Amino acid sequence: MKKYTFTEKKDTRSGFGAGLLAAGKKNKNVVALCADLVGSLKMEAFIKEFPERFIQVGISEANMMGMAAGLTIGGKIPFTGTFANFSTGRVYDQIRQSIAYSEKNVKICASHAGLTLGEDGATHQILEDIGMMKMLPGMTVINPCDYNQTKAATEAIAEFEGPVYLRFGRPVIPIFTDPDQEFIIGKAWMVNEGKDVSIFATGHLVWEAILAGEKLAELGIDAEIINIHTIKPLDEAAVLKSVAKTGCVVSAEEHNRIGGLGDSIAQLLVRNNPTPQEYVAVDDSFGESGKPAELMAKYHLDCDAIVAAVQKVIARKKK
Repeated sequence: MKKYTFTEKKDTRSGFGAGLLAAGKKNKNVVALCADLVGSLKMEAFIKEFPERFIQVGISEANMMGMAAGLTIGGKIPFTGTFANFSTGRVYDQIRQSIAYSEKNVKICASHAGLTLGEDGATHQILEDIGMMKMLPGMTVINPCDYNQTKAATEAIAEFEGPVYLRFGRPVIPIFTDPDQEFIIGKAWMVNEGKDVSIFATGHLVWEAILAGEKLAELGIDAEIINIHTIKPLDEAAVLKSVAKTGCVVSAEEHNRIGGLGDSIAQLLVRNNPTPQEYVAVDDSFGESGKPAELMAKYHLDCDAIVAAVQKVIARKKK
């Protein structure tokens, strides 16, 4: 198992804030809109640098999506910012009609996704957003794994033509990817090559998959770990190549089991190479209020859950 270390922890939302500022410096057409959550979205540096390119919409998320769609007509590249719940569930009609259907170049940037929103509870912990957004024709869906990758992804989508859903989170997590990485939309990242099982992880679960890989190595299991930061379009070639070698799959995500990364992988495999698969995901339920780490353990989204899923799927493969 390849060894990954870190010297610092940061939240992925701060990676978005840094990436937004960098994108703004590169391209004068980058503009930002926020629904009264500037601090939570870490947009302060962009606003200080480019006050004339920022619109504070207030608690009016549906209007924000309509305004963003309109700004693209004049050649602007709008980045909208609010919590993931408000970026999707509250404004799905506006996104579908004004952005996706109209193929507008809007970047929907969603913080505080998943259970790790923590104490704010189930009403804010959206676990269905990846499924909702990936079903929209033409929508690109990205879920990076740490501060550096989120920064790189934010800069990359500014140069990408078309609607994008960029998902990131609240808690501080290890920074373990290259600060100077090239982020290629739709291209999976090989974290660790292995031969016994394919672990496809996204977002916060990538670090948990790395920890699981270390535990599995102690048990004599050689895990291949792949970071699927772009859920749509899925890197189908990378998935199929890995599965052809290992013969079994674990998908890991901070999302509902229904409609997320695991389902995208399952659909691909059933059409090409039916393979035993186990899901590490929330099992068709809402979340609850609690400390992020405790919630991840309770809902079986940590490294121990990944280890257990690997052991189960390998047993199935051997039958």
